[in-house]
Amino acid sequence: MPHSFSNLLIHAVFSTKDRARCLDDSLRSNLFPYIGGILRSVRAEPRLVNGTEDHVHILVGLPTDLSVADCLRAVKANSSRWIHEMSPPHRGFAWQDGYGAFTVSASNEEAVFEYIRRQEQHHRHVSFQEEFVALLRKHRVAFDERFIWR
Repeated sequence: MPHSFSNLLIHAVFSTKDRARCLDDSLRSNLFPYIGGILRSVRAEPRLVNGTEDHVHILVGLPTDLSVADCLRAVKANSSRWIHEMSPPHRGFAWQDGYGAFTVSASNEEAVFEYIRRQEQHHRHVSFQEEFVALLRKHRVAFDERFIWR
């Protein structure tokens, strides 16, 4: 077969270092479109970027030759650099080292899109830590809670 066909949807989640609540509304309103541009520059298809003061959710379609790790490395490195350059008060900004990445079936894309879109409402009742552990459990990712936040 001369062509590769895929629909590789990923729901990625990562937080600020130590879950610092430093992504204020004005920063997020510029940061999320910038992250979309980073994704397009690596030939990924951003479906939605959203989050709150301490973390980001991304729904993204990946091309067949781009790994999740390479995609998120580009996003985190370039967005961190952009934050340092564009927002002097955030010069000490950093993302956490790791991330969560979960596959999304085409039949569940709309539900995940809505979940990401409603992050601010969701986090009125649930902390990032509770949400992240719930995502790990939902997607059957093995983890040891003693080491998850280091």
